[in-house]
Amino acid sequence: MQDPISSREHFHLRIVDLKIEDVAFGGKGVGRENGKAVFVPFTIDGEMISAQITREKKQFAEAEVVDLQERSPHRVNPECSYFGRCGGCSYQHIDYERQLAIKWRQVRDVLQRIGKFKDIPMRPIIPSPISYAYRNRITVHAQDGVIGFFRRDSHRLIDIERCPISLDEVNQALTELRARAPRDGHYTLRAQSGPRVFSQANDAVANALRDLIARLIPGDQELLIDAYCGAGFFAKRLLEKFERITGIDWDKFAIEAARQNATAKETYIAGDIEDELSHALAVAAPLVGGAAQGRLGSIAHTFQADAMRTTVIVDPPATGLTAKTRRAIADLAPGTFIYVSCNPPTLARDLAELQQSFTIDSVTPLDMFPQTAEIEVAVHLRTPSALAS
Repeated sequence: MQDPISSREHFHLRIVDLKIEDVAFGGKGVGRENGKAVFVPFTIDGEMISAQITREKKQFAEAEVVDLQERSPHRVNPECSYFGRCGGCSYQHIDYERQLAIKWRQVRDVLQRIGKFKDIPMRPIIPSPISYAYRNRITVHAQDGVIGFFRRDSHRLIDIERCPISLDEVNQALTELRARAPRDGHYTLRAQSGPRVFSQANDAVANALRDLIARLIPGDQELLIDAYCGAGFFAKRLLEKFERITGIDWDKFAIEAARQNATAKETYIAGDIEDELSHALAVAAPLVGGAAQGRLGSIAHTFQADAMRTTVIVDPPATGLTAKTRRAIADLAPGTFIYVSCNPPTLARDLAELQQSFTIDSVTPLDMFPQTAEIEVAVHLRTPSALAS
């Protein structure tokens, strides 16, 4: 097993002594030299290090560890021989409890720094029951006989025989792929066969997220609008809470999968999410003085609902919500709004734009991807009128 610190080559560049004060979102430790932030991977807050500056800008610098002068008690040996070279994992050198504390703090800090929020109602982070062998799928790349992942901070590939954070079935699929000597391309390897649609990579935490959302939604709800619904992962779990459910996604194959076992109360729409969600939110508001227009006019009755008994769930990609979508949600002001995010910075931006219409009731981080710098967050928001009821 190769230590990413001790195995690194060093060049004749400037070396500085630093105390790591924090671990920033993205996974790099942060030290300061004469007030300037220096970002250093594979470090832990509290450690004293010598680091070699590899990139220097006016506002910050980047460096690599050359010597650990004072090791953190939370430092552990990584379980993966590729750690430090592969670009997938950032935290295998940190014990799991500390990883959870770091991620919780990162979510809070990003909301404070970007969103300018104070007194954030943070809830405890939901951990993964297992911190290795949890991934139910991976995507590997093949090029010129090399099969694996991209190297850290590089577009070059590193040859991978086994991925320790993946399930045994996924690693068996990787072994079989390597034996076939595939042509150049990208290959998604899954633990189980099924519809080729988006799903969360950690089954246990995905189910915990779904159960959390079910607990957050009040009873006696009329309408659920589930944007970025995929094959109906949230909607199917919430059937008993709503009289009508509308799911929207750009992936026509996911929508087809959702429709296959849909009940009479479910409607699934394939199309541009920004446009379709804006249409759905527009006709969800009480219709006054005429019928709804546009593609959804024929099913406008599906959306008509009391805003207090309407819930909107969004689970957008890392880019977050568009300005148009934020405006549409703010205009409808559903009684319950749940935002699931895989990118805290864009989440903070969007919440800041929406705070005139909603109050944050709770922020719950979830560790969907142990050993990596990725964080999932579920935010429960309500309108002032919903809070008063």
